[in-house]
Amino acid sequence: MRKTINFLRLRKMFFVVAVALMLASIGSLAVKQLNLGLDFTGGALVELNYSEAADLEAIRATLRENGWGDAVVQNFGASTDVLIRLPSDDPNLGNQVAQMIKTADGSDVSVKRVEFIGPQVGEELRDQGGLGMLVAIGGILLYVSLRFQMKFAVAAILALVHDVIFTLGVFSFFKISFDLTVLAAVLAVIGYSLNDTIVVFDRIRENMRLMRQTELTDIINISTTQTLGRTLATSFSTILVLLALFWFGGENIHGFATALLIGVGVGTYSSIYIAGGLLVTMKLTRDDLIPPQVEEAVDDRP
Repeated sequence: MRKTINFLRLRKMFFVVAVALMLASIGSLAVKQLNLGLDFTGGALVELNYSEAADLEAIRATLRENGWGDAVVQNFGASTDVLIRLPSDDPNLGNQVAQMIKTADGSDVSVKRVEFIGPQVGEELRDQGGLGMLVAIGGILLYVSLRFQMKFAVAAILALVHDVIFTLGVFSFFKISFDLTVLAAVLAVIGYSLNDTIVVFDRIRENMRLMRQTELTDIINISTTQTLGRTLATSFSTILVLLALFWFGGENIHGFATALLIGVGVGTYSSIYIAGGLLVTMKLTRDDLIPPQVEEAVDDRP
């Protein structure tokens, strides 16, 4: 028989750690804020193609000498393709930079594309992204409430909020660029973390019906132990894929892979230690799992 791990023995300590991480993340978001990328702030994007491998440091030096030290220069796929991002509200800046690089660089370089994202479009994308995240969380609250029970839904949402805030806090603290790909990763973290939590909750509900004489804390420990192998196997295999994307996927999805690595790690932790502990805090009982009876109308007509 598998030995049951007493996950809830240190429940209060894990709650303190979770609250501390959330407060630190909120503090970083309030003070440092997010390092929003061009998708949200607006700016110019220039893609160049070189006949040989491009010298990124030389390009950065040229941009710094001309007053664009905050430009982001990176390879785009091959070593001969270069992507330059510059925060600006000037729609002509991209063409100016492209011509300047062609003039300053002695090698054969051609301009593949020049794009401009206006501040209004960036603000619209930011607002829609935030709204999308709120709608996703609201939909999850409704789904878990209907699928399980309100206390399960509250515990799942609090665990998700913990995961999202911590992920955003890491991006804020280390000033990692936050763009649309990272926002997509955060939404993926919500789905991934919820999936892990639902698996544990489903086993808890099942065991509460089977183990009628067992205390809630013991049921949660047994249920979490029974699903632990599946949780760790899923997380480990996902992290392996994300590490491959992180190291070999290129700069374009670096932020995406980083957000998912953080989210999968903290989501696994919250599914094991936070979500179940919140059920104990809210004093979940077997009566909560009994659906309310609907009284039938009595026909008093003769």
